Amino acid sequence: MKKILVSDKFADDGINYLNNQSGIQVHIQTGLNEDELSEIIGEYDALLIRSDTKVTKKVLQAATNLKVVGRAGIGVDNVDIPAATEQGIIVMNTPDANATTTAELAIAHMFSLSRNLPEASVSVRAGKWERSQLVGAEINHKTFAILGFGTIGRLAAKRACGLGMRVIAYDPFVTAEIFEEYGTQSVDLETLVKEADYLTLHCPMIEKTRGIIGVDQLKMMKKTAMLINCARGGLVDEAALYDALKNGEIAKAALDVYETEPPKDSPLFELDNITFTPHLGASTREAQVAVSVEIAIQAVTYLKTGEAINALNLSTKISAEELKKSRQFMMLAKVMGKLLLNLAGKPIEKLEISLFGTAAEVEVRPITIEALVGVLEDQFSAPVNNVNAESIAKKQGVSLVESKSEETQGYLSLVKLVGHCCEGKTVSVAGTLLGDHHPRIVNINQFEIEVVPEGTLLITEHNDKPGVISAISSILGESNINISRMQVGVPDSNDQAMAVISVSDTLSDEILAKVKDLSFVNSAILVNL
Repeated sequence: MKKILVSDKFADDGINYLNNQSGIQVHIQTGLNEDELSEIIGEYDALLIRSDTKVTKKVLQAATNLKVVGRAGIGVDNVDIPAATEQGIIVMNTPDANATTTAELAIAHMFSLSRNLPEASVSVRAGKWERSQLVGAEINHKTFAILGFGTIGRLAAKRACGLGMRVIAYDPFVTAEIFEEYGTQSVDLETLVKEADYLTLHCPMIEKTRGIIGVDQLKMMKKTAMLINCARGGLVDEAALYDALKNGEIAKAALDVYETEPPKDSPLFELDNITFTPHLGASTREAQVAVSVEIAIQAVTYLKTGEAINALNLSTKISAEELKKSRQFMMLAKVMGKLLLNLAGKPIEKLEISLFGTAAEVEVRPITIEALVGVLEDQFSAPVNNVNAESIAKKQGVSLVESKSEETQGYLSLVKLVGHCCEGKTVSVAGTLLGDHHPRIVNINQFEIEVVPEGTLLITEHNDKPGVISAISSILGESNINISRMQVGVPDSNDQAMAVISVSDTLSDEILAKVKDLSFVNSAILVNL
């Protein structure tokens, strides 16, 4: 008999599903603190949660029989995934179960803002009949701008297209085919905010997207534009939004999520041209049922068959012996994938993974998956690992090509990644292992160059002429940035060179801009490995 503990409120349909499964015993106990949960968790095979239960390292270390933690919903901030992995416990979620309801809430806010519905309700309740003061706007033929084109963004796009709107979106990691499939025009961020009549946010909250809508973006928007955020608090700079709404830089806004939740004493409450909802994105009866039933099915399936659906921390299934042979190449491929994405600067539509020499003696699939993890992991708030990377890549429209050859390509072992981007751009990275344990990048976009792939790297392409390196070094030195390593490479047939500089600290936008402004520097990027 397998025992499942449900420690948060679940829809009855999910509980009924569990109760109807043979060999499954269900216990419901909500409101447990860390000590209380730690005291009882040892007797359970599965723990099903929502957002209230905190699955800490202490809890997981006490979970001597636990095999799976199932999160009904997408966010797993309340689960210590590294600790779960260390304990051999699978963590799974339901990433798409509440996507429809969140997209629908964004559309509902759009209608509400356009037709002044909150103000109209208040007016009528006050005994007024202010029809002339509550004239709204049609949405037909208006521009619906989507920041983030994942599952929710795509569902919102379908609905906006059905309403006769022009739909544009910005997501640098989605391919052209996906945009075309959803009748959506791909644009850059500046174009998105400038052309938006309605700007709706559906991107993950990661460091790169924190404050992505700030002072500069709000100033670019139409004075008639309306902003909707049903994604994550922190994507919008709330202080900048306050100023923009107060000064008439944009017309209205609607927020379902906030930098601090609940948003007590927010200055935004002073304004009349903004509406608020209390994080209702997933709060529909259908969504509550969907996430509860889905995670119940996933947990039971895993306990009975070992199939881990939407697992976030399960290693690729290969034998221990094969894993041992592949591990160093897998680590190299992951770093190379991250580097490849930064070099591309555009969506990668096709990823080629080639193994040469002794590298071709190991299984290619685990190396491919780790390369995908490197390409994808910084683009999503939810964890990307060797279980879900291939599925995510498929959703993003990324195809894979694998090959192996005994040819040495000048090195005893070599791993090569080639990324094919939209508009015909191609980027490539090749790497090897020195002494089977020391990873090195040996080629970047046809530049022969030996790089230790770690830390923070400043990568420039520049004219191959005297004084370039000293000019770049001077900028770094004046900014108190220490150089720990520097490598320079040149191709065989042109007057260009590449420098890869390992620096002691990340560079601010201002410092990087100074490097880019050097007349002989053609490109400069910063990569954190």
